[in-house]
Formats: sequence, C-alpha cells, structure tokens
Amino acid sequence: MRKHKGFSLIELLIVVAIILIIAAIAIPNLLRARIAANESSAVASVRTLNTSQISYNSAYPTVGFAGTLASLSGTCTGTVIPTSATACLIDSQLATGTKSGYKFNIASTGTSPSSNYAVWSNPLTQNTTGVRSFCSVSDAVVRYTTTSMTTCAGTEAALQ
Repeated sequence: MRKHKGFSLIELLIVVAIILIIAAIAIPNLLRARIAANESSAVASVRTLNTSQISYNSAYPTVGFAGTLASLSGTCTGTVIPTSATACLIDSQLATGTKSGYKFNIASTGTSPSSNYAVWSNPLTQNTTGVRSFCSVSDAVVRYTTTSMTTCAGTEAALQ
C-alpha cells in the first residue's frame, strides 16, 4: 500500500466549519461598525452644512440662509468668484445630496433674507446603511431620531 499525503475529508470539513463559525461571529460586528461609520459621517456632514449655512448668511446677508444644496456648492477655482448661487462652501459629493449611505436635504424659511434653515439626513436603507436620522436648525445643534424625517421638527434628542 502506498502512503497518500494530504488532508482527509473530515479534516477539511472541520476547517470549513471553524471558518464558518468565525464568519458568523465577525459579520454582524462588521455590519454594526459600518452603520456606526455611516452615522458618524452623516453627523459630520450635518455639522458641515451648519457651518456652511452660517458662512453663507454672513457672506450674503441680503439673501439670508441658502435654500438648496446647490447654492452652497460650486467649483470655484482660479478666477471664478463665488456667488449666492454657487458659494463653494461644500464639496461636490455632499452637494449631490447623497453621501455615505445617507440622503441630505436642506430648506430655508422666511422671506428674503431667509431667517431660518433646516438640514436633515435619512439613511438610504433603514437598518442597513444607518439606524438614526439626523437634523439641525439655525441653532446648529445636531439632533437625531430613530424614524425617517421630512423636517427637523419633533426629534428625540440632541447629540452631545
């Protein structure tokens, strides 16, 4: 009888079973970490939009706060001067309204000049890209709720 070198079927099945057990433990943690990263990015983006709104209001006092993401964005390079229509205050990715699994919206209220604004973001897919929705108004406090929102009214709590 010749000696055969290699692994038996039982040994290979045991190794595959161990790998599956490790994957079953690791994948939920990976998904939770991804959701946490998306939520952190959404909060940072809401804060960026708050800062941009304050800068916009200071730069264009006759307009007040911006009513669209397009007004806060723009590509100002070289000799191109920012205007109230394209203020060059946020990046082009955030200007599309979608970033890191979240959808962003902005609105201003009041007659010209706009005296208040609201910024809110909802996960693109609830419980997959994020669990919480975030918003802020002209007080620049970032608030959250676990339900999808269409305005910043009625949020549960403020982030610290």
